[in-house]
Amino acid sequence: MTGKTVLLTGATSGIGLEAAVRIARLGADLVIVARNSGKGDRALADIRTRSGSDRVSLLLCDFSSLESVRALAQSFLTSHQRLDVLVNNAGTVNPERVVTKDGFELTFAVNHLAPFLLTSLLRDAIVRSAPSRIVTVASEAHRSGQIDFADLQFQNGGYSGLKAYNRSKLANILFTGELARKLAGTGVTANCLHPGVVSTNIWSHASWYLQPLVMLIKPFMVSAATGGETIVYLAAGPDVAGQTGGYYVKNKRVDPAPHAMDRTAAARLWDESAKLTGQG
Repeated sequence: MTGKTVLLTGATSGIGLEAAVRIARLGADLVIVARNSGKGDRALADIRTRSGSDRVSLLLCDFSSLESVRALAQSFLTSHQRLDVLVNNAGTVNPERVVTKDGFELTFAVNHLAPFLLTSLLRDAIVRSAPSRIVTVASEAHRSGQIDFADLQFQNGGYSGLKAYNRSKLANILFTGELARKLAGTGVTANCLHPGVVSTNIWSHASWYLQPLVMLIKPFMVSAATGGETIVYLAAGPDVAGQTGGYYVKNKRVDPAPHAMDRTAAARLWDESAKLTGQG
């Protein structure tokens, strides 16, 4: 990865942090994104120490805010000429329905709208840097997800943390497929992945009724280091050079759920997301 610039969101803990250490160790010029400077500075020091690389820098962004995402993109473009790999990893799950200042349901905003907007704003830089890659962290949870275009934000009731999370992860896969089609012929690939059921802090935000299940399956969860492996594989692996539009589990391309391969739904979600983020 020497000479390549990588932007990795959600890098202060869990699979993002572990992937960042490995990518930095491979020699990349790595830019990590954190929500606040306290966590960001600690992650930056940890990554530099464990990777042995000082070619790691930090930018801040609150992914619940479209304004903050736009500021992140501008900061990156001001300080970097190229972007070889974008890793959309930042994510959340929320037991209660929370609305962002932009008026969006928080899980959908952070897990889907933010990476959609960030990717859109950085697209020209990524294309200029081709051959380049876009990697988005999805989940097997997409298989239970449903996209209700009449009620994307759960405004009409029926909200649960799990439903919102599943919907956002389905959106990640639909987005990746449509992105790959739109980038065909540019030399940019777009792929997504399931990192495994990883023991990270994200589960502490699960609904109260899911906590007993989380405790039950926790001994069988994989480590954050293992969960980060497929991120690194898609970001740096020579085996996937030129491969696009794929969904990967344990470094292998697999078929997602049939409804995650619905091109009509993917195109509609793209159009709706563009309108919601002001990219239409």
